[in-house]
Amino acid sequence: MRDVLNQLSDRFARAETTALATVVATFKSAPRQAGAAMLVGSDDTVVGSVSGGCVEGAVYELGQQVIASGRPVLQRYGISDDDAFTVGLTCGGILDVFVESVSPASFPELPEIVRLVEAEQPVAVATIVAHPDPALVGRRLVIEPSEPHEAGQTVHTASTLGSARADAAVREDALGLLAAGRSDTLEYGPDGERRGEGMRVFVNSFAPKPRMFVFGAIDFAAAVARIGSFLGYRVTVCDARPVFATTTRFPDADEVVVDWPHRYLAAQVETGAVGPRSVICVLTHDPKFDVPVLEIALRLDVAYVGAMGSRRTHDDRLARLREVGLGDAELARLSSPIGLDLGARTPEETAVSIAAEIIALQWGGAGERLRATGGPIHHTTP
Repeated sequence: MRDVLNQLSDRFARAETTALATVVATFKSAPRQAGAAMLVGSDDTVVGSVSGGCVEGAVYELGQQVIASGRPVLQRYGISDDDAFTVGLTCGGILDVFVESVSPASFPELPEIVRLVEAEQPVAVATIVAHPDPALVGRRLVIEPSEPHEAGQTVHTASTLGSARADAAVREDALGLLAAGRSDTLEYGPDGERRGEGMRVFVNSFAPKPRMFVFGAIDFAAAVARIGSFLGYRVTVCDARPVFATTTRFPDADEVVVDWPHRYLAAQVETGAVGPRSVICVLTHDPKFDVPVLEIALRLDVAYVGAMGSRRTHDDRLARLREVGLGDAELARLSSPIGLDLGARTPEETAVSIAAEIIALQWGGAGERLRATGGPIHHTTP
């Protein structure tokens, strides 16, 4: 939904009724992840995608029906002998798509959600997509983490799934998904019972962008910043040399910081800005910069730590890191030399190889050519 949120907000502001189709579950080799969304306007326009082109025609027609009726629909799209050519999900995957009508009357919480997302504040939207009572389908709960207090968390009080028990159960699980930056469909009993079934709730997590820290203001860093921004990271380039660390040299970075890398990273850790989805790319290949920052980075719970340099530089770096107290388990987390073996030479090609390694680690890919592998093309979270 994030990729169509601005367009949805614009239509909402004009009091237009729009059909919002959201992928809430995927099976087998589905082309899009849960949370992918498509808008069908009352003017017959389409924005976004739920399958990369496979079932958009069918979803468009369903969206028009939902706009006319106002009733939400959960629809499964797959492939079988009967529907292979009419629906066209030729990848063999299966999608559950929830289509609902969005207007100021049906979704009054939308402006607040947009405000929080634009402010990079975490928020989750839990929506009932299936229930024995059809009147409850489409009910939603907006969940925001808060500062600790007696109850532990607060919730957007203007929204509810229909009962305090359901709200409490879904809120607890949604906060865990939000912290991990994941969207998923959860199942409960009709009133939120943990061991029951019948109520399916889709939790759409709008976590702040994950951080990418690029240390070393070199030409390779500019290319890494560019591709990191393209992949959805909030990118920071940091270098202790003010003549090189400038916004002019790194226009694609969200921020350019002049500081010693290890000092800046330590300060970010203290503020809680470094988390399990963060990635750290050390491109300085200078011991006085990279050893101190790697000493900190390799002890953190982050998604990726990579360091640039030749194999000789790598061997020297490992020896220096052992001298400052890092052990085998910590050093095994270091991707060095950085990137996948693509034969890259230019900064842009090297940035692609680094991004490819980050993606492979995120999804459990092997980095091989697909023609040489079997099984599903799309990986689930390891």
